[in-house]
Amino acid sequence: MLSVILAVLLSQTAPAANPRQQGVPIGKGKTLPTVRLTAPSGGWTVDRMMLVEGTVSDTTIDPIVVSINGDRYLMRTYGGRFSRKFPAASGKNIVTVMATNQAGTARTQATSYAQIPPVPFKVVLTSDTDGVYTDLHVYEPTDASEAGDQLQVGEMAHVYWADTASPSGGTFFLNEQGGDFDQPAYGPYLYIHRAPPKGVYLVATNYWPSGDKAHTVATLNLALFEGTPNEVRRMVRIPLATPGTTRVLAWVNVLGDGQAEVYVPAQDPKPKHPDWPKNLAEALKELQTSGDSGEGG
Repeated sequence: MLSVILAVLLSQTAPAANPRQQGVPIGKGKTLPTVRLTAPSGGWTVDRMMLVEGTVSDTTIDPIVVSINGDRYLMRTYGGRFSRKFPAASGKNIVTVMATNQAGTARTQATSYAQIPPVPFKVVLTSDTDGVYTDLHVYEPTDASEAGDQLQVGEMAHVYWADTASPSGGTFFLNEQGGDFDQPAYGPYLYIHRAPPKGVYLVATNYWPSGDKAHTVATLNLALFEGTPNEVRRMVRIPLATPGTTRVLAWVNVLGDGQAEVYVPAQDPKPKHPDWPKNLAEALKELQTSGDSGEGG
């Protein structure tokens, strides 16, 4: 009997688990929310960046889920409002916003057609946990990074939060959250290149949790030559648990003439195209031991 009484008392006095440790939180409201999109409003645009903006009636819902042409992102809300720009795809952009509380999930949708050149290289990285950094790191090819069939990872251009200047013309977007560019959150972290030079690229993440956040799942959405017949799309989901860990998400080999190949370690067979370096595994070990990834930001 004493053990039963103790169990009851402990269940009543134990602190509630942090809901963010149980996956993506839902709103506390018990009435189905209303979601409104003020942008995009539909129709045609010539802007390369597409604003996703609107409101949700239940202000306890944070984050909302945004899907753009099937790619899923989590977006923070502030007093029931949300706003963030994303790189537009050439042609149709279908934007769906979903908000979930205890009454269920509400959604709204808008379609915008972008009259812009296709984007050859787009990287979007998000995480499923608030309060963590899943920093995006992109390594670009340089004139010295590939010698014969060997990759010299130390000669690659490293583009990330502390050095966003891409020597070859890529664009790196800091993780903006409500006007703040240095907050741990869901992301998204963005990188696009409108004229990527030929060669091998490396897409990686560096994980830094904060507070009581022990782990997260990082999601990479990679699109190459989006909006063209040669379009390649990959989604990579990977668990992260060890602070300071650098994890390779994907290798990308831009072959020229609108062609590219993606290699995801531990998921794909080793690439066989002759333009791939032969020492990818060794190059990865060099990267992970170089300490070049930097702390979250």
